[in-house]
Amino acid sequence: MTTLGGALLVAGTTSDAGKSVLVAGLCRMLARRGVSVAPFKAQNMSNNSVVTLDGGEIGRAQALQAAACGLEPSVRFNPVLLKPGSDRTSQLVVRGRAVAQVSASTYIEHRQALRTVVAAELESLRRDFDVVICEGAGSPAEINLRATDLANMGLATAASIPVVIVGDIDRGGVLAHLYGTVAVLSPEDQALIKGFVINKFRGDPALLQPGLDQLRSLTDRPTFGVVPYCEELWMDAEDSLGVVADAPVGRPSRPVGGQWLRVAAIRLPRISNTTDVEALACEPGVSVQWVTEPSRLPDADLVVVPGSKATLSDLAWLRRTGLAEALEERGRTGRPVLGICGGYQMLGQTISDGIESDVEKVDGLGLLDLDVEFRADKVLARVEGSSARFADSAVSGYEIHHGRVVRTGDSPLLTYADGTSEGSVRGSVMGTHWHGVLESDHFRREFLRWAARLSGRSGFTVSPATSVGQLRQEQLDLLADLVEQNVDVDALLGVIERGVDA
Repeated sequence: MTTLGGALLVAGTTSDAGKSVLVAGLCRMLARRGVSVAPFKAQNMSNNSVVTLDGGEIGRAQALQAAACGLEPSVRFNPVLLKPGSDRTSQLVVRGRAVAQVSASTYIEHRQALRTVVAAELESLRRDFDVVICEGAGSPAEINLRATDLANMGLATAASIPVVIVGDIDRGGVLAHLYGTVAVLSPEDQALIKGFVINKFRGDPALLQPGLDQLRSLTDRPTFGVVPYCEELWMDAEDSLGVVADAPVGRPSRPVGGQWLRVAAIRLPRISNTTDVEALACEPGVSVQWVTEPSRLPDADLVVVPGSKATLSDLAWLRRTGLAEALEERGRTGRPVLGICGGYQMLGQTISDGIESDVEKVDGLGLLDLDVEFRADKVLARVEGSSARFADSAVSGYEIHHGRVVRTGDSPLLTYADGTSEGSVRGSVMGTHWHGVLESDHFRREFLRWAARLSGRSGFTVSPATSVGQLRQEQLDLLADLVEQNVDVDALLGVIERGVDA
């Protein structure tokens, strides 16, 4: 019999409790110690995804966790992905490929097959790596869903994995959350819970200690660590709960020159790949803010319309809110607008759907001269090319979309490596299907110079040294440092080594 590597499941009291970042921190910490480690999330629900080397798609958090391990993203790390297109339906992605549209009730029909997929992928990873750090989904205390659970206690039970529960103290009531999560579980599930980690703590740890002592007395389980709140951690947030209207993206740093460049990123209801705008927020002097109403657009130097998992629904929302009219006014007055993927499609003349929705054809905003048709097969590709528009800048990114441009009268923004054209430029409006394009440092700098010039921000100066890739690596190292300094790593490693018998 092949010996399987150790494993740990990091569950959370709620969504956005800190599961993803703790897993990334643990993965980076172990990798720095020379341990062969991989991440795993059995089932994810997110519209923030990336394309893997093998041409599939997985949740953004698992791609970040893979980077923490020194690995390329793989469908092995997130075999089941749900991409919500409405309040009631989601696209089901299995091993990186879209296989069905499901509702809460019809998803149950796939559970047994998905359980087999999840078990096989996890066992394969445990054969290939010394340690697998698993991330739960939502909360394990959703006992109404326990019978069909794939990612929390269902996974832990099936694979005999010990569990640590993380809670976000910034939300308030974290001790009750931790205690209550254990209390509602069955005795069999409770036996797998080995302890807790508290996230985003501010203040004097001595004031918290009596509560931790009482929590241990009540549950007979230790708190392995209290991780402090850290303002420097903000990149690659996966959960849309963190994308709040009027909230800044990142931590804006002071300008290199004498002026700021203000970016308004439209917070669509079904927004996808929110991390596209984070590369702009990495730049000194660039202030990026999520917006949901039209009064925010006139004062912005640049407006970004991001991707969407429900393009026509979000286009209708733009019209209802008055944001569409504000965007059209920017186009008429020559002020910069950038559309990415679904946002790019909305800026065109017409969209023919029938895939994401049952609407056959609608008019776009008309800021670009292109027509889009949706097709059943999804484009999934990692791409490289250049931009003649910006001094032949080298550009890389990835594509995830059903819509195809079937006609365009615009100049291209990008060129694929094979010489074919992509994207659009029409006056002050640009668009592309490529996600991640703004992470290409030289392209981003030239793009910001263009936006600043059109906006009359002559005092804005682009930093010559910002590297998004380097900043991401620094954030991963910071996560590992926080784990090393604030978590009883030896105790956790003991749990991983001993497994459910710890």
